[in-house]
Amino acid sequence: MVPCMCAQSHEPRLVVVTGGPGAGKTAVLEMVRRYLCEHVRVLPEAASVVFGGGFPRHDDAQCRRAAQRAIFHVERELEAIGAGHNAAIVLCDRGTIDGLAYWPGSAEDFWAATSTTLEAELARYHAVIHLRTPTTLQGYNHQNPLRTESSTMAAAIDARILDLWARHPKRYLVDSTGDFLDKTADALAFLRRELPECCSTHLETVLATS
Repeated sequence: MVPCMCAQSHEPRLVVVTGGPGAGKTAVLEMVRRYLCEHVRVLPEAASVVFGGGFPRHDDAQCRRAAQRAIFHVERELEAIGAGHNAAIVLCDRGTIDGLAYWPGSAEDFWAATSTTLEAELARYHAVIHLRTPTTLQGYNHQNPLRTESSTMAAAIDARILDLWARHPKRYLVDSTGDFLDKTADALAFLRRELPECCSTHLETVLATS
């Protein structure tokens, strides 16, 4: 993170980076860590925390529901922690709504299981950046050992996530075509516009002199 001289207190805003498997979220978030200021707090992906910690990952409906309930609550707690320490933007690697794209049942069943609603969850997030999943020809890969989806499955999940976040009033779509560096630059430019003026002004000065 770029050190920031801004001493003002900030009202933390949750911003989601989402998209189907292989969309490039990990790479974009790494670029955020390098080039945006320290008042942007990047959270780990709840699913990676859950599955990387050994949570059973079987394909039966009972296990999939249990996993998505665990991911939902881990995400909520990560967001609560991230909102501290004078963060201006809390950048979420997926949001609570994403779980519905992996849920083996109806939307009503998911919201009953998590004791909330789509409207309530949409309202919690200030903005959404959706990175579209590439096709195999556009560079989809399985380098992440926790990624189990084929390119066809990944595209279907991406489409479901796209639909789930469609009602958010501030959603920014980053297409899967073109150079990946351009894709990353688009996402970073959007985030810089969302920074408070005190942070964005300082960041422009640092980048201009670096």
